[in-house]
Amino acid sequence: MKLVHFLAAALLAACSLGASAQSMKPGLWEISNKMGGSPEMDQAMAQMQSQMASMSPEQRKMMQEMMARNGVSMGAGAGGGMTAKVCMTKEMVDRKEFPQQQGDCKQTVSPMTGNTMKFSFVCTQPPSSGDGQVTFVSSEAYTMRMNATSSPRGKPEKMTMDSTGKFVSADCGAIKPIAIPKK
Repeated sequence: MKLVHFLAAALLAACSLGASAQSMKPGLWEISNKMGGSPEMDQAMAQMQSQMASMSPEQRKMMQEMMARNGVSMGAGAGGGMTAKVCMTKEMVDRKEFPQQQGDCKQTVSPMTGNTMKFSFVCTQPPSSGDGQVTFVSSEAYTMRMNATSSPRGKPEKMTMDSTGKFVSADCGAIKPIAIPKK
């Protein structure tokens, strides 16, 4: 199940990295991620989807509701990916402080070149590293491609993540902003 933790960490990293643009609108954002790139990653995604499909309707509904309360849903079908809703407050956007995965992570972001920003990261929990590129379509949309490596089972496992972010609403509704740890 450690690979599942890596999936969650990668999802959070994608949410936070995509949120680094100076011109992003505060409010509710929907980030869709499709992960793959290795047999292990593809198998973990298929296993998660299979587990959801094999639950009783009551269990599946409870799981989907729990995930929805946290702004997360899983896509259907092979390689369906995951979607997360993230609330970005005006203060978060102004301070350029964004949700990051828990653990000790160092993130390096290059200056914007046109509408593109490159980044890299190294984390100790779970042990992972990677790099990627975000292209901002507007203050309401972006695309991202990330390559990452993790060693959840003692040997390096590679993955790719393709993401899109889109502004949904100025009102975050029931989705609460993620608390930023004090430095």
